[in-house]
Amino acid sequence: MNVKEKKKSWFRKELPFHLMLFPAVILTFIFKYIPFIGISMAFESYTPLKGMFDQKWVGMENYRYLFSLPGFGSVIWNTIFIAVMKMVGNLVFPVLIALLLNEVRGRHYKKTVQTVLYLPHFISWAALAGIFIDILSPSGGIVNQILNSLGMDSVFFLGDSKVFPYTVAVTDIWKELGWGTIVYLAAITGIDPTYYEAAKIDGANRFKQVLYVTIPSILPMILLMMVLSVGNVLQAGFEQVFNLYSPQVYSTGDIIDTYVYRIGVIEAKFDLATAVGLFKSAISFVLIMIGYKLADKLAGYKVF
Repeated sequence: MNVKEKKKSWFRKELPFHLMLFPAVILTFIFKYIPFIGISMAFESYTPLKGMFDQKWVGMENYRYLFSLPGFGSVIWNTIFIAVMKMVGNLVFPVLIALLLNEVRGRHYKKTVQTVLYLPHFISWAALAGIFIDILSPSGGIVNQILNSLGMDSVFFLGDSKVFPYTVAVTDIWKELGWGTIVYLAAITGIDPTYYEAAKIDGANRFKQVLYVTIPSILPMILLMMVLSVGNVLQAGFEQVFNLYSPQVYSTGDIIDTYVYRIGVIEAKFDLATAVGLFKSAISFVLIMIGYKLADKLAGYKVF
């Protein structure tokens, strides 16, 4: 079979798979690439009554106006602060849970705990928000009832601007805790058992085996997940914050995504909302590239 016949045979073999992929490519093009045209609104004084290409071009004026707003700086700070708390918590606690689950010897108990921890990941924030509003209520919520029984004052978790960012971070860590352990449990199961046998011969107990064998063995995976999460510095979680926050916590709970929603959808300032969204996307792109470079340098992980 010559080269031409091989190419034809390969084409006939691969054609059905490409045809299966074609509808997804079309949908991606329609909903992901065609909307790129709307990016121009970030540099225009947009009026919905005019056509997309009949708008007044204002250049960087929208950005100058945004950065002059007194509350925009706090929105960026809130986003970074909440996102960093989530990143650290979703890195540290899944590792601890994975290490603890690895030490559990009861197979059925271990599977039950894993299932219970995984379930919240599959529940949307629209549903979880209602649950948290009830259990964190300052009047009648089970958490405040426990605090009162211990002689402590009630805490308005979702209405106190000082407490709200930490409430957002803790609830997100709780929701993603089980899901985050999957990667680290998989890394632990891949450790060569002979390392533990050698540690036992040297007199290492279970704690020292974890300290000197398990943790160093999964350290590259921990480092990889850490550097890849750099791109999420501006991703504080729109769905969660939107369903939990209220005007009284805007000062510390308003993030870029909710800010874009309010000025773009509620106030119909589409040009300013597009400018904020483009600003966030550009910064996120740079951070993701930095994360990939760090992953290559520190963990030997290449994406491209």
